[in-house]
Amino acid sequence: MPSFDVVSEVDIQEVNNAMDQANREVTTRFDFKGVGAKFEREDNLIQMTATEEFQLKQMLEILKLKLVKRSVNLECMQMEDPVASGKQVHQQITFRQGIDSLLAKKMVKMVKDQKMKVQAAIQGEKIRVSGKKRDDLQRMIATLREMDVDLPLQFINFRD
Repeated sequence: MPSFDVVSEVDIQEVNNAMDQANREVTTRFDFKGVGAKFEREDNLIQMTATEEFQLKQMLEILKLKLVKRSVNLECMQMEDPVASGKQVHQQITFRQGIDSLLAKKMVKMVKDQKMKVQAAIQGEKIRVSGKKRDDLQRMIATLREMDVDLPLQFINFRD
């Protein structure tokens, strides 16, 4: 039976490369000399550190530019508010991966409401959609792309 999976994934290696490039640019820019501004990554989290809040905004724009050049979708970024501690200001950026259960249930309900001959099942952090006809699955992919979701969706493992 033909099927495909709906996932929301971020290539962490590309995020790491973009962060390294942004770090290099921040260390060579004149307006960041002697400030100690830097990016640090731990799993799906990037910590930005600077002395002023406006410098964090500049660093964020540099990081976004590098991420876009490396084809990382910016919708997966979840930014927290800047936090001042002593002489430094910190801001955390989390890269969301996977489809959470609430959104998965909403998407499965939407698939069932389409009255197409396809079934959807939640499998961990992904959704498997299966049906008898390939055309129905392709129409379902188009419908899911039009759905208003705050996560970037990828459609993988399309099997006949």
